Amino acid sequence: MSEAAPIRVLVIDDHELFRDGIVGVIQAQPDMQVVGQAGDGMAAFVLAQQLCPDVVLLDINMPGTDGLVAARMIAQALPACHIVMLTVRDEDEQVYEAIRAGARGYLLKNIRAQQLTEMIRAAARGEAALTPALAARVLAEFRRIEAGPAPRAPAPAAGPAYDQLTFREQEILGAISAGRSDKEIAAQFGISLYTVKSHVRSILGKLQVNNRREAARRAR
Repeated sequence: MSEAAPIRVLVIDDHELFRDGIVGVIQAQPDMQVVGQAGDGMAAFVLAQQLCPDVVLLDINMPGTDGLVAARMIAQALPACHIVMLTVRDEDEQVYEAIRAGARGYLLKNIRAQQLTEMIRAAARGEAALTPALAARVLAEFRRIEAGPAPRAPAPAAGPAYDQLTFREQEILGAISAGRSDKEIAAQFGISLYTVKSHVRSILGKLQVNNRREAARRAR
């Protein structure tokens, strides 16, 4: 009986030292193989199409094309490829956004090597690659969604485009309307600068405007 083929892993992270460590951990596993590595989201998309890995370990915050954008592109082009996001912060909004983007897992970078390899194997089997704490939070969020929104005072009508924004995007749009910069918004909500930029891109797209000034005008 022939041995099973190793799990083919693509590693994407813009911090070379961390990436080298991840590659070393994976290469030490007899049932895994690193087939490629890179430091930005666009390279991840290109390599994924060329190499067709089983699992992509994808840093969520990277300059240029970030991990969330890359995850959407990879998930659309290669639905059989399993994406696992890596991050230093477990912000709820990023977790849910990553899952909506097509990620099968979401892991913090302080994870132990053994747990990382177990999660890679789970993702390769088509299972969710989430630590127990994150899995509990995701389940709680889905239960909240299933139960429907809590009653609240009606908001003024703002048109169908505004209704497409998530609650966090509405908050950020309000901050944009108040004239705050991306750095100030990141500090206000306790999120990363890359997350703010990702939200701003989403807001502009949903409102079908070209810049922050037009978005602020639409909000007012």
